[in-house]
Amino acid sequence: MIEKMLRWYHQVHGLRVCMLRYFNACGAMLDEAGTALRGEAHQPETHLIPITLQVALGQREKLFIFGSDYPTRDGTCIRDYVHIEDLASAHVLALDALAEHGCLTYNLGNGRGYSIREVVEVARSVTGHPIPAEDAARRPGDPPALVASSRRIQQELGWAPRYPELEQIITTAWAWHRSHPNGF
Repeated sequence: MIEKMLRWYHQVHGLRVCMLRYFNACGAMLDEAGTALRGEAHQPETHLIPITLQVALGQREKLFIFGSDYPTRDGTCIRDYVHIEDLASAHVLALDALAEHGCLTYNLGNGRGYSIREVVEVARSVTGHPIPAEDAARRPGDPPALVASSRRIQQELGWAPRYPELEQIITTAWAWHRSHPNGF
């Protein structure tokens, strides 16, 4: 509904708008020396990668995998994870494009899906911690897979993720969580 309203404002009032649809924003911004500058922390935390890293830090006993019987390659949900630096670069390109286009809409994801178990396995590898995980019942409404098609922004603005690999994403998130174990 908000997107419809923004399009109407563009048509009626000439408001230039760009709607960027994020998939699972994650990772952390590091400086050239690898120092973690910005990361992810919520209260309460509900996102898979930070929860997984909290287990690695000993802040949680284990994580729960909600559903292991989906019609996916390993039975767990598949999601698209996009690094926050890739989101930032998409914002810059979109703002520049608004000078010539009045209304733009783009999905922002890396176009690859990773299962919950794959996220946990990569986190185990990156952190060197066992990260206990327990299967639990599905959550109502969780679809088996959600993966973005970012083809339009790639074709129209030349955007491409610089950090499409799950290992890159989790490595930067781990650097931030280790240096900020209690959040900001």
